Amino acid sequence: MSDLQERAQALDTADGLAPLRKLFTLDDTVYLDGNSLGALPRHVPARLQEVLTREWGELRIRSWDESGWWTAPERIGDRIAPIVGAAAGQIVVGDSTSVNVFKAVVAATRLAPEGRDEILVDASTFPTDGYIAESAARMTGHRIVPVAPADVPGALGPRTAAVLLNHVDYRSGRLHDLPALTAAVHAAGAVAVWDLCHSAGALPVGLDAHGVDLAVGCTYKYLNGGPGSPAYLYVAARHQAAFDSPLPGWTSHADPFAMTPGYAPADGAVRGRVGTPDILSMLALEASLDVWDGVGIDAVRAKSLALTDFFLECVAAYAPEGRVTSVTPAAHAERGSQVALRCEDAEPVMAALIARGVVGDLRRPDVLRFGFTPLYVGFVDAERAARVLADVLTGSAAPAA
Repeated sequence: MSDLQERAQALDTADGLAPLRKLFTLDDTVYLDGNSLGALPRHVPARLQEVLTREWGELRIRSWDESGWWTAPERIGDRIAPIVGAAAGQIVVGDSTSVNVFKAVVAATRLAPEGRDEILVDASTFPTDGYIAESAARMTGHRIVPVAPADVPGALGPRTAAVLLNHVDYRSGRLHDLPALTAAVHAAGAVAVWDLCHSAGALPVGLDAHGVDLAVGCTYKYLNGGPGSPAYLYVAARHQAAFDSPLPGWTSHADPFAMTPGYAPADGAVRGRVGTPDILSMLALEASLDVWDGVGIDAVRAKSLALTDFFLECVAAYAPEGRVTSVTPAAHAERGSQVALRCEDAEPVMAALIARGVVGDLRRPDVLRFGFTPLYVGFVDAERAARVLADVLTGSAAPAA
């Protein structure tokens, strides 16, 4: 056993979050793709079975009241709130991330001072955010200004209405400075919208503490809500009375069952609702959030940084020199919870890794991505992943474990 293997075992033994691993359905695979789809918490299938057989099968329509279906979007939003540093009553769950980005960007332009006609958008954003922002700009008469997050302060001006940024870059894992950038946006009189898809559940966000205006995020990555689980929308309490959603659905009406032709918005985060909630996915997400009971996000962040540090150390020790290069920042203040390695033949390398029980993913043409989900990934996993990667890169036929 190598020194790195011994260290990995010792680190796992001392890890206070290690017992959480047993809460998930996992096999011998090293699963490093939780930044795309989180693992299944063990108790969720039983909860869904109860929803199917009793709440839908027996109670049927009565479950909207008796089983709490109707209030699920706000109730589950309040459970997500502590994970992203928000007080209750500011997050509503529902729809996809894309739909919520549209709501947030259009609402941000309506919250901004009159006469402003520019929307700054992260130039390296996940494609959908850019597509949605461009459509929102066409609809509202604004123009899009792509800008690198680091260059946002210099690009802000009297014409800036809103700024849409990603907290963590989905390709590189770079963590952007949410507090400083939000402060810069506010100093320019604009509205800050943040996409938290690659940060929520992996590191502290501090929405309230840093004065974020609007934020969106998915729940199927670090929150383990399941494939296609509903996204969420954060509307800061100070903006809720003026929040003007471009999608005023019947469930966000002040009196939805009055079925009146005129729209009157409900108070609070409920304004972010649109149509009938997707109850099966919604309640699977609610059950999944049970694994967060008693878990502090600071402890999660500490383990995330330790895991990614250790993985990079193992890669440096094992991998042939020059075959892979990290594009993820080394500085902790600039790193999310993934490691991205540039590799010339990334696609066949990732296929070989998956065949040998190390599951990551890739971003074409040449980036291998490894997501470290602290609730269930350990240091032994990190060491094994680096060792198998080295075997693949050298063409070794040695066993993976």
